[in-house]
Amino acid sequence: MQTLVFNTTDKTVKLYEGSKSESKLITIFDEVPTVKCEKGYYEVMRKSIDTAVPVLRVPISNTNMLIEK
Repeated sequence: MQTLVFNTTDKTVKLYEGSKSESKLITIFDEVPTVKCEKGYYEVMRKSIDTAVPVLRVPISNTNMLIEK
């Protein structure tokens, strides 16, 4: 089970291999205005010059998502 942590204040996403406190950090994305919940996956959107583009998709079935302020 992996963990996706979305910080709404800093606009960052961190993806951990397992639980947040006990596992390795896989990747970090900044300038993330939102994380969309689509059919079967979470989609991380990164802010571009004038639009938001998807940069990561992770399956909902094996991902815990935490939302922080």
